[in-house]
Amino acid sequence: MRVITGTARGRRLTTLEGNDVRPTTDRVKEAIFSVIQFDIEGRRILDLFAGSGQMGIEALSRGASEAVFVDSSHDSIAVVRENLRTCGLNGAAVVVQGDAHAYLAPRAGRMEFDYAFLDPPYGKGILQSVLPAVASVMKPGGAIICESPVHEELPDSVGAYAMNRQYRYGKIKVTFYRVPEEGEDSDRGDDE
Repeated sequence: MRVITGTARGRRLTTLEGNDVRPTTDRVKEAIFSVIQFDIEGRRILDLFAGSGQMGIEALSRGASEAVFVDSSHDSIAVVRENLRTCGLNGAAVVVQGDAHAYLAPRAGRMEFDYAFLDPPYGKGILQSVLPAVASVMKPGGAIICESPVHEELPDSVGAYAMNRQYRYGKIKVTFYRVPEEGEDSDRGDDE
């Protein structure tokens, strides 16, 4: 696992080992960032269920102004901190150990984030339960980007956000939610 481009390009990232850990592959990460690459600079990022922190770190490397990393696992938070040090990105990062709902609840309605990356544990309904809280902290011009198993059903809309694009990469599905502009149709593309 590595940083694809930007100031930390090529840096290797540490990840936890075990069956509960499923880092986003470089291929999927590259596909996600190819969609948002021209709009990431200067943006504020939420990396919820951060794991190794690779999505927020990639965004920072590409010029995001700040990334907030949230994970309930002490071990994951230690890995995020180590990866931020390795990449020299500590100054633009906020790292929070805690439950996603507990982090989001007091922020409801504040519109703090431009982009949110969500990759929670699969098959537990976590994504569906946390999406409304995430939508409540998002700026209208941004996007909520979710990684899930292909078979997992996601809502067509959440708050003001509607499913905009959906791509498949083997057994993984990446779903983008955005606030639709007037007259805009969603583009549910399928890759591979």
